[in-house]
Amino acid sequence: MCYMLLLSTMAKDDLTIHNNELVQFSSELPSIPEAMYLGFKNKWYIGSIYGCGCGFRHGNIGLGFSEPEDWYPEEDSDLNATHQVIAVIRELVEKGERVDCVDAWAHGQTEAEPLLGDIETNLAAVKNTSFRFFENHRIRFYNQA
Repeated sequence: MCYMLLLSTMAKDDLTIHNNELVQFSSELPSIPEAMYLGFKNKWYIGSIYGCGCGFRHGNIGLGFSEPEDWYPEEDSDLNATHQVIAVIRELVEKGERVDCVDAWAHGQTEAEPLLGDIETNLAAVKNTSFRFFENHRIRFYNQA
């Protein structure tokens, strides 16, 4: 059982140019049913240092986007990997591209878990250091000052 992070965009960019030891973009999606929630043509799987999405920053929707806190310990590698992913997303959105992502909990399911909600995220109001993913939510990104 692992987090699986999926991204879609209208951009034709090759996101594999951002691959490194902490973040791996792949156009080959794992076969998880939550991929049906992606809204755009070009789809990407984002793996972490562990190969799955477990090496990224995740949280309960009640935490919202916020800076790391001492009372909620997070691994430096998870923070750094998440910063890299949101920087790539920010770059796409700032070029005018449409982007969404889905954070799924893969546990061998054959049917997609229902989304718990859509999160419309204005990147002009969210710092890279505050960003996190939310399980079973779709995040749609835009940038409006």
